Amino acid sequence: MKIMGKKTVNIKITAKLQFFFIRAEGLSVPPFIAGLFVSFFLMFSCATNQAFYTSTDAAVFDLNFDKAIDIIIKGQREKNAVYPEKNAVSLYLDKGLLEHYAGNYETSSNDLQFAERLIEEAYTKSITEEFFSYIVNDNIKNYPGEDFEDIYLNIFNALNYYHRGSMEGALVEIRKLSSSGGKLVMLAKKYEYTDPKSGENFYDIVQRETGLSTLPETFSVNFSNSALARFLGALFYQASGNHDAARLEFNQVQRAFSTNRNIYRNPLPAAVEESRNVPPGKARLNVLCFTGLSPIKHENVLPHFLPFHHPVLQVGFFKIPVLKNRNSIITRIEVIVNENRFKLELLEDISAVIEETFKARYSNILAKTYIRTFLKYAASDIAAIETSRKNGRDAGFLAAFAARIIMDSSESADTRMSRYLPGRSHIGGINLDPGTYDVYINYYHINELVSGEEYKNVIVKETGLNLLQSVNLK
Repeated sequence: MKIMGKKTVNIKITAKLQFFFIRAEGLSVPPFIAGLFVSFFLMFSCATNQAFYTSTDAAVFDLNFDKAIDIIIKGQREKNAVYPEKNAVSLYLDKGLLEHYAGNYETSSNDLQFAERLIEEAYTKSITEEFFSYIVNDNIKNYPGEDFEDIYLNIFNALNYYHRGSMEGALVEIRKLSSSGGKLVMLAKKYEYTDPKSGENFYDIVQRETGLSTLPETFSVNFSNSALARFLGALFYQASGNHDAARLEFNQVQRAFSTNRNIYRNPLPAAVEESRNVPPGKARLNVLCFTGLSPIKHENVLPHFLPFHHPVLQVGFFKIPVLKNRNSIITRIEVIVNENRFKLELLEDISAVIEETFKARYSNILAKTYIRTFLKYAASDIAAIETSRKNGRDAGFLAAFAARIIMDSSESADTRMSRYLPGRSHIGGINLDPGTYDVYINYYHINELVSGEEYKNVIVKETGLNLLQSVNLK
């Protein structure tokens, strides 16, 4: 898939959004602007095709990851690629995750690293794209990825490096998240915009500049530490012999639970403390399991009253992306090592992390959708008024009605995202004499066995890291 470079137009757009706002009162815009709106709607309106995912999702649910990968590859060879060029981030995230689950760790690394580069490039996004997204919809932009996607791609790439035998590579990926200038630290600051002159925040500015009296509630992100990233970092440092760094990372796991209660509602797993205090002469077998699938976006339509002249334009429909949960049927995981049995504990509810991080951006999305829809209806109302003046009341009504149809068809929520992040991560482990063991991992729905995995001749060493990973996305 060829990814084209983006051209940047040198246009200064301030946070006050002074460039192109129309107030509800005293509307006065030349009629040709309404025509421009309609032209833009027809040229740029697009929607994500969700039908393709049915077969891929079915393969993933059956844990046939190679088949799911093959479906994606074949879909990209079609004349109209399933993942358009503007949605390359989702393509490489989806394929990279599925390659990881299939055990193709080098290919997974390549895909996830490319997705990360595309996300980084999105920070220098085209001003032209951003401007037109205020006029048409967000689907005309290159998809920049969500914050949670940018976080978890490093976690899974760290696991890729571990499985490839590169502990240093694994630690590089973890440091991208946990260092003082890492992604987790920057996340909480990302949406805190304040105008340096007036001291107003983004939403105060939007409300004042547009005259809109009802804007969405703003949210802050209550997620600045990942227990999963910290736990893996602790294990990697421990295996590398850097015990001071491992101790700090283990402490950070506890801190994540105490400071991010919106995410970590479950007790701190006993396996965390057990992993940091392995008795002398014993070898620790750590087990990490991922279950279920994370939420995906779907389009939600919100009606809202608008103060315009023509009745057909007085109720606007705002189309916004919202998260839809995909609940797992897995309720319990049991591990058997020889005669020993133990249950895995929930470490990180990835679905809850996604909901928390998306919550902050949702306010931005809703405000932007409100403004864009308001502008479209305002331009249409002006055009209809002008048509009534020149051609009569009936002609004006027909113009308003036609504009309404075009506007509603042009507006669509941006539902692009990765579909194959897991819903939850679970950990557990056991201290053993160094040696070779057969390991069985059983997944249950209440007391009914859903599926099981068998690992023969697992070597458990006294030094280094013994990490067994399993995936069941049912």
